[in-house]
Amino acid sequence: MPFEADRDVPGLIVKFGDYPLHHGGVGAIRSLGRLGVPMYAITEDAYTPAASSRYLERAFVWPTRGTEDADHLVEGLLRIGRRIGRPTVLVPTDEEAAVLIAEHQDELKGPFLFPRVAPGLPRRLASKQGLHELCVEHGVPTPAAAFPQSYDDIVAFADRARFPVVAKNREAFVRRSRPAVGGTTRITTREGLLALARDWGERPGVVLQEYLPREQAEDWIVHAYFDQDATPRALFTGVKVRSWPPHAGMTAHAYVVDNPELADLAARFIKQIGFTGIIDLDLRYDRRDGQYKLLDFNPRMGAQFRLFESESGVDVVRAMHLDLTGRPVPEGEQRSGHRYVVENIDLPALLAYRRSGYTTPHAPTRASGTELAWLAGDDPLPFVTMLARFVRPGAKHLYQLWRTHRRGSATAPGG
Repeated sequence: MPFEADRDVPGLIVKFGDYPLHHGGVGAIRSLGRLGVPMYAITEDAYTPAASSRYLERAFVWPTRGTEDADHLVEGLLRIGRRIGRPTVLVPTDEEAAVLIAEHQDELKGPFLFPRVAPGLPRRLASKQGLHELCVEHGVPTPAAAFPQSYDDIVAFADRARFPVVAKNREAFVRRSRPAVGGTTRITTREGLLALARDWGERPGVVLQEYLPREQAEDWIVHAYFDQDATPRALFTGVKVRSWPPHAGMTAHAYVVDNPELADLAARFIKQIGFTGIIDLDLRYDRRDGQYKLLDFNPRMGAQFRLFESESGVDVVRAMHLDLTGRPVPEGEQRSGHRYVVENIDLPALLAYRRSGYTTPHAPTRASGTELAWLAGDDPLPFVTMLARFVRPGAKHLYQLWRTHRRGSATAPGG
């Protein structure tokens, strides 16, 4: 590779909540570990795929739910920092971690390195309402949306809405309270909306959004790292071919596809809002009006980030480590045509998409190379551990997600 990372500065994978089968964390451990960077990770237990990676120096077993008091989480991070004993780059893998780091920068800046950002910005970007308001303010296309404050507001919306519509939880931290909906929920009738809304309480925490029909849309991804001046040091675009649950969930299969228009849209928006750090954006191209509409803004590393690497060997996690340690980030074109496959969810996704007859027009007919989420010749144990933990409960979970999707509800895009 045309660069060397600072091997004296470790990396720490920061995750809150119970989701041990997270391929993004494994990817980050491998990405920096292959450069000789010592890697540490917070894990639910000692037997997660991340904990089994040959590139992990140590797993800090710390079961969390994402509902703990912020002071408790900050103190836990500081305790881990003292045990590592040297400045360490933080790599958050969820919104809870990204927001906590941003809102407690002064307490964490001693033992840890991370991009400095306006403290309230990541929370606002992770919120459906906050993101919608920023998009409107800066002229970035986004689906039309309403944010009802009461059941009467929902009735008024139902009287004028064009169905189907989509309901999502308004705020990012749905684990902190009882979510109104299980994820992205497609609602086809006025009566269906009013029936669901009766369970949402006096102050419904939902956004009601314009439905973008999949027959007239394409799902696109932008991953990037922006430095302290909100300048992109690594920026990639790709198209999502399959997700699980179908059309509304986690990326199962994706390709790198050059899209200068989309890259420019993302770079301009980030410059306008002044964000620094890693981003993972989900956008839907609406063929009816020719616009890329921003659906989700994840102010952290996305689970599928290893789809993207430049010809100089840089991905967004490597770009952040290089930048935070004062090293130049080499330029290079993205590997167009490269694909990414998440083995444990792509097969059910493939079967579902074949039944629906849906295809992605911009997906290449042949991949220039393939990156698997779990299986790696130089690091096989995470794949074996994933299989051991996934086979029985994982199959049951996939079935439950499929049943939910069949009823018209699915988890939100992202990751």
